[in-house]
Amino acid sequence: MTVRRSDKLAKTVAAAASSGIVIPAFNAPYLPMVEAITTALAKYDAFGMVEVARLEFTKFEAGSIPEIYALFEKYADKRVTTLHLDHTPVIDEDGLIVDWKQHISDAIAAGYDSVMIDGSRLSLDENIAVAKQVVELAHPSGVLVEAELGSVMGHEDGPLPPYDELFASKAGFTKPEEARRFVQETGVDWLSVSIGSIHGAIAPSVKDKVKMTAKLDIERLKELRDATGIPLVLHGGSGVAQSYIDEAIKNGMFKINIGTDIRQPYERALAAGGSIEDAQSAVVEKMGELICDVFHIKGSATTLGNLI
Repeated sequence: MTVRRSDKLAKTVAAAASSGIVIPAFNAPYLPMVEAITTALAKYDAFGMVEVARLEFTKFEAGSIPEIYALFEKYADKRVTTLHLDHTPVIDEDGLIVDWKQHISDAIAAGYDSVMIDGSRLSLDENIAVAKQVVELAHPSGVLVEAELGSVMGHEDGPLPPYDELFASKAGFTKPEEARRFVQETGVDWLSVSIGSIHGAIAPSVKDKVKMTAKLDIERLKELRDATGIPLVLHGGSGVAQSYIDEAIKNGMFKINIGTDIRQPYERALAAGGSIEDAQSAVVEKMGELICDVFHIKGSATTLGNLI
């Protein structure tokens, strides 16, 4: 097996999960955001991930899988960050079939540390089958695999049902018994679960709007933690109420994805006539708030480094 940074990442994730230190993963829908994200993580000695999803390649200006990797290699302090391929759907938000195997293979070949397959729009059996294929594809190269079970809404076009109705109905929430089977049969390293968060809207008419405040079903999270025995991931971390973030971290959530919170300041700086550098500075400033005041992980890179 090729030894790669992901070997260290697996140990870092285990240390974070066991010690209650969250690892935020910051999406970079615009290429210059890679430098800004890595700058902020180094500035605050905080361990976090740079990540990019397929929709950010197709609907924003993330460039390509190799371009993201090249910028990451140029700017990243490897002590504080790794590179993750976020949502690679089998069926995308527009209902289109995706060549997921090629997309993930490209990231593995480029040198990404971890990849995510999203079979959440498939049946349970189909989702398991695809995730198992990704594990077989990625693990021989030392690349870690995240999958998704349950439905985290928000990327689809059109208005969502009222949030309180969604939460009360538990529609799309991950079921513990299915999660147990999924993990046992696939061998994935991390599992993204649905417990109340909402993805940031990406449609042009709403992507700059304030995101609704979400809450999390902490009791369901505890059940999923106990059922799976592996680190769990929260997508749609922007906009979740602070008290729920705190409780989620205490109860098995090791990775929280952040997109809207840093994308909007970047876009607004440019819309106001600022330069790319101004937009990057806006990202660094916002990340400082998240690292210090929301996740409380200033210095976590050193702490985790001492634990592994």
